Amino acid sequence: MKSVITVLRKELRSYFSSPIAYVVLFVFLVISGIFFFLYLQSFLEAIFDPRIQFVEERINLNEVVIRPYFGTIGVILLLLIPLMTMRLIADERRGFTAELLFTSPVRLTSIIIGKYLASLLLFGIMILLSAVYILVLIKYGNPDLGPILSGYLGLALMGASFLAVGIFASALTENQMIAAVISFGILLVLWIMGATSSAVDSILGYLSMINHFENFAKGVIEVMDVTYYLSFIFLGLYLAYIALDSERWK
Repeated sequence: MKSVITVLRKELRSYFSSPIAYVVLFVFLVISGIFFFLYLQSFLEAIFDPRIQFVEERINLNEVVIRPYFGTIGVILLLLIPLMTMRLIADERRGFTAELLFTSPVRLTSIIIGKYLASLLLFGIMILLSAVYILVLIKYGNPDLGPILSGYLGLALMGASFLAVGIFASALTENQMIAAVISFGILLVLWIMGATSSAVDSILGYLSMINHFENFAKGVIEVMDVTYYLSFIFLGLYLAYIALDSERWK
């Protein structure tokens, strides 16, 4: 456990001693904030449109603002998380410190878990900051809290899955940009699989990351969806371990 904490602290210092964390947080908050207020503006325009009668009964704040907002956050994470994870292991190889890690007394699993937890903490900060907009909505509106809480749970699981894929991609190469492209490519394929499937219950539909998030955004927590994301996290970290472990014996 000490070795995991040591790696975690090292990675957190690396994140916040460079512009990476600050740029990612700034870009995330600006883009998500812009879309949030665009969705909110659309809702207010519909509410005060004199051509629509009894609009309060037909327009739901969760459906018009919160669900699209969560979907937008998912797309932003699809773009930003490869940038967050591209350096985690690739940078060690580029800086010729990978050999020291592989031959150190620290177990390979501790290295991977420590690096993963560091990226997970940065991701957690992003999600917490995004809740500021929702808190404004709760203060001045009357949204249903159930879909909000389940939606954030879905975002947390989906983002954690993205991070696991990113670490695996970073373990494949010493070039950070290649790692980011590989990570983005894998995530994009898994994202659009649902659009190419005829039904959610098909194989492609099941593999699609966005299909499993939709239930969370609706306020429904299914064991199948939670299991999918947890399995994906384990698979991504395990593949990263396999990639690095094979490197040790070359």
